[in-house]
Amino acid sequence: MDGPPAEDSTHLTWANVALGFSFILFNAVISTSLNLGVGSSLVTSALRCIIQLAIMGLLLQRVFETNNPWGVAGIAFLLNFMGTIEAVANKSKKRFHNMFTLVLLSMLGSTIPVSIIGTRYAMAVEPFWKPPQYIPIVGMLCGNTVSGIVVAVAYVLKEIYDNRDKVEMYLAFGASRFEACTPIAREALRLALTPTINQMSVIGIISIPGMMTGAILGGSSVAQAAKLQMIIMFMISASAALASIVTTVSTLATVVDNEHRVRPDRVVVREHAVWRARDWLVSGAVGGIKAAGWTIFSCCRRKTRGENGHGETERLLG
Repeated sequence: MDGPPAEDSTHLTWANVALGFSFILFNAVISTSLNLGVGSSLVTSALRCIIQLAIMGLLLQRVFETNNPWGVAGIAFLLNFMGTIEAVANKSKKRFHNMFTLVLLSMLGSTIPVSIIGTRYAMAVEPFWKPPQYIPIVGMLCGNTVSGIVVAVAYVLKEIYDNRDKVEMYLAFGASRFEACTPIAREALRLALTPTINQMSVIGIISIPGMMTGAILGGSSVAQAAKLQMIIMFMISASAALASIVTTVSTLATVVDNEHRVRPDRVVVREHAVWRARDWLVSGAVGGIKAAGWTIFSCCRRKTRGENGHGETERLLG
């Protein structure tokens, strides 16, 4: 990149973050006033954003200081692991057997090779694992890959579980599971890749992306920042496409078995175990608080009654 890095003349504090958070509170107030039902989701997501970025900032600072390839590898795996949790536990209303393992493998198999090849050869970074360059790239690839995986899996499971009559008709007329599932796979991949395609089509004219802005603020020329953003977008597209294809094929292979039978019993529609455990803990805590409060109230009531009865007895006895 051209030019010396610009000095960081802006020092942000938690007061600045609180001022930015006020925008979320403003949106939450509007949501509550209009009964949109997204106010709590906005606040919860914003709080998650603050906690996650604060923790990630501490971790990345240590990794940047040590400049250790194993630390970079650990952060890359952590990003993929957390992205898998987000895709399976939080974003997917329907899941299938062994989904966590398959999604994790598809993410690792797409983000890691694409990030290594792209960083080393397309971006000409030597060594490729330099923390300031490699870790942000892996993070961007993971974020966009999760979106593609969620869209593809959601469509496939919806078609297999809710609208499986068409697939079963194809299978009943002698079609193989590949022939019966090909239209579903095509539509799932089309939906999964549409956001990335739309993003590439408007980038630079309608929107200036964050990576390009960061490079400009870091002291690079606008031309170099634009070329860097082009490479990043192509890497994102390749990673999302590869992960979506692998996940779509894995999902179809799970819910339509080797005997060419649709297996809705392999689709899980209830909430993930993480959220069921959360609800159980919350209900238990609330029940415990209510029981403790009722116990304290009963003790105070009995004590008050005892004191009043004892005083009345003393007055009657003179």
